[in-house]
Amino acid sequence: MLREVKNVLAPDGVLVEVFRQDWQLGGEVAQVFQRNFSPGCVSAWHAHEHTTDRIFVHVGRAKIVLYDARRESRTRGWVNELILGEARPALLVVPPGIWHGVQNVSSKTSSLLNLVDRAYRYEDPDHWKIPPDSPEVPYRFEKP
Repeated sequence: MLREVKNVLAPDGVLVEVFRQDWQLGGEVAQVFQRNFSPGCVSAWHAHEHTTDRIFVHVGRAKIVLYDARRESRTRGWVNELILGEARPALLVVPPGIWHGVQNVSSKTSSLLNLVDRAYRYEDPDHWKIPPDSPEVPYRFEKP
C-alpha cells in the first residue's frame, strides 16, 4: 500500500505529514528508525515474517523495489518498483513476507524513516536477508 502525501508550502519552509493514525495503515507504531544511504548504495533483499515496515524517504530520492514471494498471495511473483523522496513524498507500507530492497538514486546521501509495528528484537530478529543478486528475486539493481 502506498499513501502519497503532499508537501504543504509555508512562508518559512515545507511541512510534510509522515504518519497519521487516522490513515488506518494497520497496526501500531512500535519503533521508528532512520537509515542513511550513500549515493548508489543498495540495501537488499529484506523480508520479515511478522513485522510490517512503513517506509518514508525524507531526504534525497530512493528506488524501492518490492517482490511478492508469498505462496498464498494473489500477487505472487509480482515486482513493483517505486521512486520516492522529497519530490514525491509517500508512506510505503510493506507487509510481512514481501522482499524489498532500497537503492539511493540521488547524487547525495538519501535517508528514510521506517515506522515498524514490531520493535526489533536483538535476541530474536524478525529479519531475513539475501544478497542483491539472489536468484530468489527476479530483479537486478542497476550499477551506479
